[in-house]
Amino acid sequence: MGSDATDRAAVAVHLPVAAQPSLDDLVDVGVRAEALGYDRVWLPETWGRDGVTTLALLAERTAEIGLGSSLFNTYSRSPALLGQTAATLQEASGGRFRLGLGPSGPAVIEDWHGIDFDRPLRRTRESVEIVRQVLTGEPVSYRGDCFSLDGFRLRCEPPERPPPIDVGGMGPTAVELAGRFADGWHALMLSADGLRERTADLERGADLGGRAVEDVRVTLVLPCAISEGDGGDRARDLVARHVAFYVGGMGTFYRDALVRQGYDAASEAHAAWRAGDRERAVGLVERFVDDLGVWGTPETATDAFERFRALDPVDEVAVAFPRGADADDVATTMATLVPGAD
Repeated sequence: MGSDATDRAAVAVHLPVAAQPSLDDLVDVGVRAEALGYDRVWLPETWGRDGVTTLALLAERTAEIGLGSSLFNTYSRSPALLGQTAATLQEASGGRFRLGLGPSGPAVIEDWHGIDFDRPLRRTRESVEIVRQVLTGEPVSYRGDCFSLDGFRLRCEPPERPPPIDVGGMGPTAVELAGRFADGWHALMLSADGLRERTADLERGADLGGRAVEDVRVTLVLPCAISEGDGGDRARDLVARHVAFYVGGMGTFYRDALVRQGYDAASEAHAAWRAGDRERAVGLVERFVDDLGVWGTPETATDAFERFRALDPVDEVAVAFPRGADADDVATTMATLVPGAD
């Protein structure tokens, strides 16, 4: 993907992670995304509704828009079950599914799921390899450091076109893994400069895997909020609070990723959040939030969004809604950033 305005990234919707009033309300966001002309709907699975049920309903209620998980973690489901799930969602969607996988982090895996966060990158690599075997429809025989399988086989026809497998990653080794073994990389919490730094890791991984980096689809998950009648103040606050929550409330994972990009204030924000001073944490994040997301009014936000779309090597930008966004915020943001709206 080049920086030419005529060669901009596709635009997707990353469904809201905050609990929606009902499952129908959540699915309706994806249905609306198809009607508006978005290219794909990604479902993040963290808390709230589970990803498989939601994606199955989206497959039934939409006709053309791409669907994907962003991301299923590689601990709470076995690789064989992930393979079954990918095959089933590919069938349900008529070939529109992409499987996004990632290890998540210890705050989620250990605290929420009660599982040791052990060898996350190795586990992710082996999960990708096993899922690929499952999707062939042949008996699975696998010997790895984390998993050993024998005898599992799909008891249904495998997908005629196996769904691509994407991997999430923020650190150098995780991104290298995506470049080496996955069909795509989900980039998140990255500035333009940070993305360029990680692109070198992606290229190294692709080289180790004996393929061109252009064969790895890059999806940038971008926090976005648009508000009207207040000069964008609410939108900026939503994005800043969203980033502050991840920096301070989700362990050290996001803090460390931002410090690697030169944002030393992320360490201060993490400490402030852990000490209970959340307003100070938000204030610290506001120093660099413009580098990590898009906020503003319908009149002012589009240019910033288009700059992210033009970043090399981004193939798709996924509009992600901040945790505190309500239904009106989501609707206004989607209507403003819809592909072709400019």
